[in-house]
Amino acid sequence: MKFRHAITAALSFALAACADFSGIAPQSRQLDPQALDPGAVLKARADAAWPAEAWWQAYGDPQLNQLVAQAIAGNPGLRSARARVGQATGLAAIARAGTLPRVDGAVELDRTYQTHGAFPVDIPEAYTYWENSALLKISYDLDLWGKDRAAMEGALDSLHAAEVEARAAQLSLASAVTQAYVQLAAQYMLRDVATANLQRQQKVLDIAKRRYKAGIGTQLEISQATTVLPESQAQIERIDESTDLLRNQLAALQGKGPGDGERIARPVLKLEHGAGLPANLPAGLLGHRPDIVAQRWRVEAAGKDIAVAKARFYPDVNLVAAGGVASFGFTRMFTGENATGEFGPAISLPIFEGGRLRGNLRAQSAAYDVAVESYNSAVLNAVHEVADQVTSLRSLDRQLERTDAALASATIADQQAQQGFRAGLTDYLSVLNTQAELLVQQRNRAQLVARQLETYAALMKALGGGFKETVPAPNQTAQTQQVNP
Repeated sequence: MKFRHAITAALSFALAACADFSGIAPQSRQLDPQALDPGAVLKARADAAWPAEAWWQAYGDPQLNQLVAQAIAGNPGLRSARARVGQATGLAAIARAGTLPRVDGAVELDRTYQTHGAFPVDIPEAYTYWENSALLKISYDLDLWGKDRAAMEGALDSLHAAEVEARAAQLSLASAVTQAYVQLAAQYMLRDVATANLQRQQKVLDIAKRRYKAGIGTQLEISQATTVLPESQAQIERIDESTDLLRNQLAALQGKGPGDGERIARPVLKLEHGAGLPANLPAGLLGHRPDIVAQRWRVEAAGKDIAVAKARFYPDVNLVAAGGVASFGFTRMFTGENATGEFGPAISLPIFEGGRLRGNLRAQSAAYDVAVESYNSAVLNAVHEVADQVTSLRSLDRQLERTDAALASATIADQQAQQGFRAGLTDYLSVLNTQAELLVQQRNRAQLVARQLETYAALMKALGGGFKETVPAPNQTAQTQQVNP
């Protein structure tokens, strides 16, 4: 008996040595951020800390802080991301169970009716009897090739990825709320500009009427001054429409109805400082961008799936032990004479599976390539997003400086035109031109300020929004050796 077991084991290992992986291997390699040229925009910087976790508080608006907190608590999309973490936790627990011994209990009570023709000896009539057993079975997979261990580690990697993806969803949500809130603030600023413009136009109309009564003006001037009023009023109505739509959007982001959006007051946003950049870019993004960290964990999980696929080519060796009692009838079931037990290895080996194992390995290798390229795309996108936002912020500073100068000049020109029109020294066309230019510059400034506030939010998101990796993934070299032994 021992000799037969030894022969079986030796044959299994010999067949396992014939496992053929030739021609099947991942092709992609993870991108090294240190190899990327950050360019002048990321080199010439004032070093600063990474964003705080509650980076939106830098705007100094308590209402914004409340809206972000409510969105994080009530947004359905974010709750869905958290549910996926719970799902990944359950799958990791299932995978871990595969590495542990298994204990099963079974009790069978069978009442059997057997006709006399089934027995090798003649009996006068059919026979009815009880066949009972109570067994405790213990089995343990030796996992000689690391299949169960790799499956457990891959499930844990997927769990880490799900946890980080939930943080990425939270960051995207906070950024969406902040940017919608900034756009709401912009609409209020534009409404102030439109309202002030309407008041100036009304003032010019009053001057035109007084000039006409004094005999120094014409009815044409009154008509011209009256014509522009409806368009200015319509512009205010369009701004009010945009304001209401943004309130609805903010309410939806919080997981609430439009009525909650109606209670959102005018934003009061003010950034006390500019946006600096951390010193270790772009490499530092690897631990501060949740989307990159999540993709890296997905790569790790895909590498474990390859290890599982390769281990399936080899035999499974399980140790099985069972013990209990078995008897015919109830009276002697729990006596010592009816004890039963068994112990021994159970070996299973794939011999012919029609290419299924190679097909599975090929699929897992391709899945690994997909994960690696997704990681590489996340790294590239992160670096370019930071560079884009920094470029925009620096340009906006220069644009705002020039717009302030143009606005000051347009304001003086409008005042002079109105004074000249009141005194009869200039015509209405001059007033109309200076008002139009003043309106353009006021709009430009309001939009530039809004873009500054919005771009700051985009930069905070591009820098990871306060996320910091707490469970580092294995280094790339060890991981590469695992998928390409």
